[in-house]
Amino acid sequence: MLAIVTAVVALVANPWRSDRPSDRFPAIVQDFIIIVLFTVIGTVLLREQLLTTSAVGAVVVGFALQDTLGNLFSGLAIQIEKPFRVGQWVQIGEREGQVQEITWRATKLRTKAGQFLIVPNSVMSKEPVLNYSEPTVPTRVEVEIGASYSAPPNDVKRALQEAMANAPLVMKAPEPQVVIKGFGASSVDYLAQFWIEDYGVDRTARDQVRSNLWYTFRRHNIEIPFPIQVQYERDEEPIRTDRHVAAAAEHLAAIDLFKTLDENARLALSKRANEYLFAAGEAIVRQDAAGDSMFVLMSGNARVVLEPSGQEVAVIPAGGFFGEMSMLTGDRRTATVKALDDVCVLEISAKDFRALALAMPGLLDHVSTVMSERRTGLDDARAHAAVTPAPEAHQTFLARMRRFLTLHA
Repeated sequence: MLAIVTAVVALVANPWRSDRPSDRFPAIVQDFIIIVLFTVIGTVLLREQLLTTSAVGAVVVGFALQDTLGNLFSGLAIQIEKPFRVGQWVQIGEREGQVQEITWRATKLRTKAGQFLIVPNSVMSKEPVLNYSEPTVPTRVEVEIGASYSAPPNDVKRALQEAMANAPLVMKAPEPQVVIKGFGASSVDYLAQFWIEDYGVDRTARDQVRSNLWYTFRRHNIEIPFPIQVQYERDEEPIRTDRHVAAAAEHLAAIDLFKTLDENARLALSKRANEYLFAAGEAIVRQDAAGDSMFVLMSGNARVVLEPSGQEVAVIPAGGFFGEMSMLTGDRRTATVKALDDVCVLEISAKDFRALALAMPGLLDHVSTVMSERRTGLDDARAHAAVTPAPEAHQTFLARMRRFLTLHA
């Protein structure tokens, strides 16, 4: 009987009749008609076998409507739990769109391409749901970009912040962030993370940030490297060129310790010394650490801090120097020096200075006099935290330098 009822309904709704119902005639309506007709016929014609027929019919109908009932119960669960609402942007598996309507059978989404996507509720209940609009409407998105290994990370991060600040769709609060994702085959990879008010415009927001990045990097001379698979020829500039050596020699000329040196001697000392780059916040030297070198600030500023109080006692500008006592006598570092911003320092070791002192016998006397005049500054600052020993006599200090540098009188 069920087969007869199903056949009749199929003939009525068949697609080959000229006066067939609409193409949108839903299958659930056909199933509903079959159930109603089967129930009516079973009740009228087969009263005695109604219970048996109903049981068998329930099993058959259950199998026939398995998917439909699954969608029905899943739709009820969605309506009760409300993992998303109409108007919110969601991702279900690999499907993404804005919720337009939630029915008992399916959830209707509109994609960013303007397409209408209907996802059965049974599928929705089995897939993980990512709601871009909950718990808050603003959504964080990311843009990844690679920068040359020769570009200091802090410079790149500042350029990324500038590019995001110039994008109209990027929210000012929460504040955008930049992190290093990793060190790639041909670049240092950065993630620019920012918030937008509507996830529906995330592609436009990313486009704004990426476009700004190209111009910002160009202004700041930051290279976006070609992929490592592409081979191209380029002339690699040495880390320290003659120009760097000459610039370092000019800095030495402005320092009292080396004013008596002629140009050739300063160039020779500059060539033997090493240049290092420190990021803002990094410690260049730490208090009480062993050391045998001094540092000249080629660029940037540094702060002198006493441990463990953290008291700042001085700020060293570009062109300044520190650590000379460790270079001259081997004393431990008397304070911690940290970079205020990205700084480039020239490190002069005791070995380099010894070679210079051997070539210029009068250099030690000059340095000893200068150091006697300089040693009161930090001692006065340290007096707030501890008792400062009396200044060392000129001759005693000169003797200490000779012993440490293994120079004979």
